Amino acid sequence: MSGSGNSRGWEQNRSILIGTDNSMKPADILHSNPNILGGTPVFVGTRVPVQTLLTYLEKGETLEEFLENFPTVSREQAVGFLEEAGRALLAHIA
Repeated sequence: MSGSGNSRGWEQNRSILIGTDNSMKPADILHSNPNILGGTPVFVGTRVPVQTLLTYLEKGETLEEFLENFPTVSREQAVGFLEEAGRALLAHIA
């Protein structure tokens, strides 16, 4: 993602509008690098694909179970990812 001077302000305002105090930015949550798992989006600082979290939840596992099995992923990253995914879906249908 390219960094523009206005993007940070927009992210802060977006957090205020949705009523969350999660200070994580998408770049702190996940990234994609062709040298890590062939570019599969992973949680920052890990080799854990974000799809793994979705798969756990789809199978009825809890967030706690996911975090226990993947201790390199922080709760803040997992929750931040789910919040971002939810906002993206809502923006897509709005």
